Amino acid sequence: MEQSTNKFIRAEYKLYDVTDSKAELLEETKPNRPFEFISGMGIAIDEFERQLSDIEEGESFDFVLEPEQAYGEHVAARVFDVDKATFFRNGKFDSEFIYEGAIVPLQNGEESFYGQIVAIGDKTVRVDLNHPYAGRRLNFKGRIVSTHEATAEEMAAFVSMLSGEGCCGGGCDSCSGGHCGGQHEGHCGGHESGHCGHHDSGKEQHCKHHGCGHHGE
Repeated sequence: MEQSTNKFIRAEYKLYDVTDSKAELLEETKPNRPFEFISGMGIAIDEFERQLSDIEEGESFDFVLEPEQAYGEHVAARVFDVDKATFFRNGKFDSEFIYEGAIVPLQNGEESFYGQIVAIGDKTVRVDLNHPYAGRRLNFKGRIVSTHEATAEEMAAFVSMLSGEGCCGGGCDSCSGGHCGGQHEGHCGGHESGHCGHHDSGKEQHCKHHGCGHHGE
């Protein structure tokens, strides 16, 4: 995505799923905590960024992204079963953090990515590597809180974040909201929308669970 400048944008919004013509609220920014990103750095998904980049401070927005403009279609081959023992901690199943709907960090060899727990059985756990919003039509409604050309310091701070030293570096629950473009929520940058749907299904069965940093080994 080409950018003539790098804009630092703060936006408040509500996100609705309008796939079936029924507006279901999926998320919204918290009061006094707008979503922040710098255009042209791959932090936000391209079309979300394009829509917001030309809006002036204080102006409202209301637009819909089709699946191909956001997180793609839901691909059945990216849903697979993992041995339940993968999610044991200290000899017991990690039920505190492994539950239906949870987003968990996984690893396949040297590749780290995220998956969503969709079912827990007696011997296996079903993991979905599609982004949680894959296949959905997404309606963003909100306003631009502020926008300006990013300073060198602001850009350096975001580079630090994306390299793993800040919010989106791969921790648990470290990001909230926003629609990061590497697929990473949140959607943290760096995991293609954070949920690495591009991995080969042949390798997925060998995933390992990293757990959150405060877990014991």
